[in-house]
Amino acid sequence: MSLKLDSVSTLLNEPDAAPVHSVTLFVALVSACIVIGHLLQKTRWMNQSVTALAFGLCTATVIILTTNGKISDILLFDEDLFFICLLPPIIFNAGFQVKKKQFFQNFIIINLFGVVGTLISFGIISIGSAKLFMKFGLTFWDQGDFLALGAILSATDTVCTLQVLNQEDTPLLYSLVFGEGVVNDATSIVLFNAIQKFSVHVTPDTVMQFTGSFLYLFSLSTLLGIAVGLMSAYIIRKLYFGRHSTDREVALMILMAYLSYVMADLFQLSGILTVFFCGIVMSHYTWHNITESSRVTTKHTFATLSFISETFIFLYVGMDALDMEKWKIVKGSPGTSVAVSSTLLGLVLVGRAASVFSVSFLSNLANDSPIDKIGFKQQVTIWWAGLMRGAVSVALAYNKFTSSGHTQRPKNAIMITSTITIVLFSNVVFGLLTKPLVRLMLQPREESSEISSPKSSSALLPLLANGQDLASELDSVGGGISIRRPSSLTMLITKPTSTVHYYWRKFDNAVMRPIFGGGGEESPPNDILH
Repeated sequence: MSLKLDSVSTLLNEPDAAPVHSVTLFVALVSACIVIGHLLQKTRWMNQSVTALAFGLCTATVIILTTNGKISDILLFDEDLFFICLLPPIIFNAGFQVKKKQFFQNFIIINLFGVVGTLISFGIISIGSAKLFMKFGLTFWDQGDFLALGAILSATDTVCTLQVLNQEDTPLLYSLVFGEGVVNDATSIVLFNAIQKFSVHVTPDTVMQFTGSFLYLFSLSTLLGIAVGLMSAYIIRKLYFGRHSTDREVALMILMAYLSYVMADLFQLSGILTVFFCGIVMSHYTWHNITESSRVTTKHTFATLSFISETFIFLYVGMDALDMEKWKIVKGSPGTSVAVSSTLLGLVLVGRAASVFSVSFLSNLANDSPIDKIGFKQQVTIWWAGLMRGAVSVALAYNKFTSSGHTQRPKNAIMITSTITIVLFSNVVFGLLTKPLVRLMLQPREESSEISSPKSSSALLPLLANGQDLASELDSVGGGISIRRPSSLTMLITKPTSTVHYYWRKFDNAVMRPIFGGGGEESPPNDILH
């Protein structure tokens, strides 16, 4: 978002004052939005993201009316600023605050939803839009446009639902929605970038290259995030900055977290995956190596930056939606614009349903225990959580269909306006219905037993936390009655996640913690309200 104003009545008499007025206006709007969001927090319908979006729309409307429509792009949307400045704090804080034990216990199903589910949605939107648009006589776009569109509209925004879900009452559901949201965004962006690199004509060789590039980006991005996180832990542990200045260790944590993201961008990897796993590693090792005061500072600093970035993004998406340049281009063909938007919205609904219910079906088939299965109401909630589209979709659409935020080509303007229409409709309509729907689907404490009993008793412990290990749990039950422990192979087949967790914890205690520190009984608190 390039901070520049063309002219706003008498506010911009001096050209050099434009950026100052622009920043002042936006800081005031974000502050007002936070206050209004707090006042509306307990209402049945509103939440912070919907409040910010609506506030942005109202502000843009007032500005357009008071300037007779001369200004519609108060801030020109710049996807580079979104990806470089606004997205990193949100994703890093998600990794830093995540309940790691809960996340990794459900790691397989989260990746099924986040990767396989996104690919299903991508396929349905891409193929469906190509077939339906051709049937409607809309032949403006080529195969590459439809593939990019599938990636753009596969990126979900689960913020509305996460603001309503209670992590303590619905631990499994919250973990699935939260984890899928992060993995989904990363998958969509990796898909989008991979599509941009290959020819628009799909051949078997292209598919193989695309798959290889996809796996390459995923694995290297994850490894880079882990490496930077471990580096920060080692440096802070060895140099012990807290002896002299807590400011230095806090500054180093913040800078190295951001370093992981920009390094991923430099190497053309997925910054989302990199900074997310960097956050997980830093919370497991680095956070335990700093002083107590620095722990409190970093916890609140990362949460605050994430909250401000989220509010800023929703506020500006609402303001940018009324940029008249795009709407003037498509006003000559309103029927086409409505048809494209309606078709894409329908494909989003169908694609999301196909991905969620099919993945849930496969997950339930693999789980013998009823308490490990995902119930129908939980599936509906997961489906609903992924219907909202957000700033990632808008940023990718701008990247694909505009040049520096501008376009004069009707086919590109239709794609931009259709994406914005879907984002607005899904967030306003679906977002307003999220609170009542979640309350209808999920009764209080309904999911207290949704995680199997051996897991639920330790659900709040950090990943690999000190405590009774899996072997002890398997060796004794109740009042010291010993039972025969299954072999390692049997455990790996029947309980792969728990078995891997057990052996990783042994390796972590014996090798990793002596080098990188961490451990303890504490972990970064996860009860920060966003």
